[in-house]
Amino acid sequence: MSIEHDGARRRFRARLEEGEAFLSYERPRPGVLDLQHTIVPAAAQGRGVGDSLVRAAVGHARESGSRIIPTCPFVEHWLSEHPEEADLVERR
Repeated sequence: MSIEHDGARRRFRARLEEGEAFLSYERPRPGVLDLQHTIVPAAAQGRGVGDSLVRAAVGHARESGSRIIPTCPFVEHWLSEHPEEADLVERR
């Protein structure tokens, strides 16, 4: 599955047969990504799409030297299962 970063629309997205899946974010300040909503079409759920979106966002944050705020409950849960990424989290 290919994940694209659409900086203009502030989202990471995957184009699927079932429709577009995405993880949207805001930039509350430079160097910070507030990961807000993970949306996966119902017919594509349970196939690791959300996991791939979060991995792409976390990878982007790490590569760009950014921190993340896990506003999205799915992202927060994902991070609880991947403590190796905890150093990226900016607590409010």
